[in-house]
Amino acid sequence: MNSTDLKTYLTSNLNIGEEQITSIVENCTTKKVKKDQFLMREGEVCKYGFFVEKGLLRQYSIDKKGKEHIISFAPESWFISDRESVYFNQPSAYFIQALEDSQVTMIDESFIQLLSRKLPEFTEFNNRLLHNHIRHLQNRINLLLSATAEDRYLQFITMYPDILLRVPQTMVASYLGITPESLSRVRRELAQKNFKK
Repeated sequence: MNSTDLKTYLTSNLNIGEEQITSIVENCTTKKVKKDQFLMREGEVCKYGFFVEKGLLRQYSIDKKGKEHIISFAPESWFISDRESVYFNQPSAYFIQALEDSQVTMIDESFIQLLSRKLPEFTEFNNRLLHNHIRHLQNRINLLLSATAEDRYLQFITMYPDILLRVPQTMVASYLGITPESLSRVRRELAQKNFKK
């Protein structure tokens, strides 16, 4: 749970000097968000991507029966947004909510364009982030369609190693697309397997 600001994140990933990025990043807005506060609600048009400097966010939808479906979590140094809403200027089907007191940097399209113009290496980095995001979504869809609950859980703890200690089991189950009871069974069976080794 280390906090990292956007400037540090970009300089470390782009191998550029701090002075090159400082003047660009200072145009971004940093926002403190209290636990349970929303950065976006269903029906709103998402205008920003959010870089999590400190804290934890989640993106989720609510179906017609009132059941929550968690799409993703965003701990420190992660980005979260509704790309469809941002890019196509459409009302979002999702909520983005703080699960802890958090601090985020709000990134709009003009910031991305400015970075791309001033730092050509950013375009390649941003494309890599986007392709990595697409890869994770494809893997997630495949897991939800074809993997066992145990495999989904093991993938979850690989992707989000510290989330289990930060969110209720019901949220982990929602992300995995299983009931909390099924999650308890999976965890119990894994513990028994590990104990026998």
